[in-house]
Formats: sequence, structure tokens, C-alpha cells
Amino acid sequence: MHILSFHTWVIHLSSVLEWLLAIAAVVVWGEQRQEPEWRWLALAMLPALVSALCACTWHLFDNSSELHWLVTLQAGLTLLGNCCLAAAAWWLARSPLARLR
Repeated sequence: MHILSFHTWVIHLSSVLEWLLAIAAVVVWGEQRQEPEWRWLALAMLPALVSALCACTWHLFDNSSELHWLVTLQAGLTLLGNCCLAAAAWWLARSPLARLR
């Protein structure tokens, strides 16, 4: 764990926790508004969360070359996550409830 400074670890880990809280907030928001479409957005946020966990794992093991595949996995999950988030946003914008507002 000596590759990253303590402060960098704090930022990495707080970002992961923040993303988890954001997912939970989206679910609660949808439940309070009785709009289940918001669950799709929460689901679309999961690939980005796993991508962040890949980065943290790789750093945890001092950027080991044996785990370099995690970097590739992280890149792929980031791409997938961005596409999923775009699709979920489009789905929310096109939902019948969005047209009523």
C-alpha cells in the first residue's frame, strides 16, 4: 500500500463510499416518488462502482504487474458504465412520468 499516499487512499475510498450512497439515494428517491424507473439508473451505476473497486484493488496490491488485467477490466467497466448511465438517463427522460412533469 505504499504506492499511494494516505490522503490519496482517503480520496479513493471516500469516492467509492460516495458512489454507494448515491446509488442508495437514487433508489430511495424513486421509492419516495413511486417511480420505479429510477431503479434502472441505480442499476446503471453499478459498473462504475465495480470499476472503482478494480482500481482500488490494483493499488492495494502496489500496482502489481500480475494484476494488470484489472486495469483493462476497469477501462471496460468504465465504458460499459458510461453507456449504461446514458441509456438509463435516456430511459428516464422518455418515461411517461417525465412527460407529466
